[in-house]
Amino acid sequence: MIEKINEYIKEQTCASICCIDEEQRPYCFNCFYAYNSKEHLLYYKSGKETTHSAIILKNDVVAGTILPDKLNKLHIQGVQFEGEVLAPEHPRTKNAAAFYYKKNPLAVAMPGEIWTIQINGIKLTDSSIGFGKKITWERDEQPATI
Repeated sequence: MIEKINEYIKEQTCASICCIDEEQRPYCFNCFYAYNSKEHLLYYKSGKETTHSAIILKNDVVAGTILPDKLNKLHIQGVQFEGEVLAPEHPRTKNAAAFYYKKNPLAVAMPGEIWTIQINGIKLTDSSIGFGKKITWERDEQPATI
């Protein structure tokens, strides 16, 4: 993956994620995350009883955005991504909790499970490298569904 994309995602803390329910209606939620740049995985914590978790358990395809923690109206920057939430038994979720809690140690006290999004495609918009400049990345391998 292009290093500029990795660095951007690692520097931020909050993502907005969208899932699609059985009636094909979008449902969005915000979450703190930790990013595994080697495997291109995004970890977040949420309870199974939430609306978005119930939707994701039926349809694991998600999309999302990551904006800078501090917005600068003169410097447009942000990420759009698409991917899939991996099943808890998937091999890529093995170190999810350790990775997440290392970045968000206070979250240990909060109820919920650690979820893993395998990112399959990303578009970074960054006006610092040129007006409207976009950098894209796509995963080479097939989706990770078991």
